Amino acid sequence: MGTIEIIDFSDDLKEHFKKLNVEWLEKYFVVLQSDEFMLTNPVASIIEKGGYINFAKVDDEIVGTFAMIKVDEYTYEIAKMAVTEKYQNFGIGKKLMAYAIKKAEDRRIDRLILYSNTDLKPAVSMYAKFGFQLIPKTDFHNERANIKMELILK
Repeated sequence: MGTIEIIDFSDDLKEHFKKLNVEWLEKYFVVLQSDEFMLTNPVASIIEKGGYINFAKVDDEIVGTFAMIKVDEYTYEIAKMAVTEKYQNFGIGKKLMAYAIKKAEDRRIDRLILYSNTDLKPAVSMYAKFGFQLIPKTDFHNERANIKMELILK
């Protein structure tokens, strides 16, 4: 495997964002209507609202992605993190998460949140290793998310 490079979103990578997430969602859950809108319209639903999308690239292949969705001035949600099956278990998810946290710190974001599901044990374990802690999930996010986690950066 070549070097893992993290790159910023560009319009020519839009389809990779959708493809990677649909692959992941169809493996573990289903693609919801809200997913479909966000994945088809990442500029309008994430970027133009102050969010970010990044990709993991190995050689010339896009193999992973994540989004940081702006919740408010101080809080962003880590969402739509996916690594294609062929490249799982190579530390790409960890590299994406480390990049997301550094990006948040560089932008003086106070808090990161994420929603997940306890059935995704490796992912939840990774989040905990990065310092995310379970908090009460008092809001409706979607039917597949049964936990909410946060990382306080300041």
